[in-house]
Amino acid sequence: MSNLPIPEKVLHSSLPHHICATADAARPKVLPRSTTQRGFTLLELLVVMVIIGLLAGIVAPQYFAQLGKSNAKVARAQIESFGQALDQYRLDVGQYPTTEQGLAALRSAPQGQARWQGPYLKRDIPNDPWNKPYVYLAPGTHSEYDLSSLGSDGQTGGEGEAADVVSW
Repeated sequence: MSNLPIPEKVLHSSLPHHICATADAARPKVLPRSTTQRGFTLLELLVVMVIIGLLAGIVAPQYFAQLGKSNAKVARAQIESFGQALDQYRLDVGQYPTTEQGLAALRSAPQGQARWQGPYLKRDIPNDPWNKPYVYLAPGTHSEYDLSSLGSDGQTGGEGEAADVVSW
């Protein structure tokens, strides 16, 4: 090895910048890792997780209860819309569609109905919010026609979200 002096620039560029001996104003001072970065303790993380769990336990049931109510509101609004279309059908034809003709008579003319002037609905008849078909009876047991959704359980009766949504 030769005893040639190493230029100062080479010496400083090969060392990590927080070890360099020269005071370089353009270079930021690097502090030790322990004073610049601090993580969360396990206890702090557990407390946050418990708080989030409590909030979810309080909010989730209320959210899902509102979701069930909104399905019933959608069914009620659709039944009212169908009712208006059925009334218009009756004005044109002179009677409500029969049970056999069903709500499909609002979209396409039943055979033998010369006075039909529809379609009375812009779109096809959707299922109820629980993806079950609406129940239509004409003549109905409660009025000239009965139109209903059987709720989330798909059976007559029920309470809460399973309650029937009816036109009468």
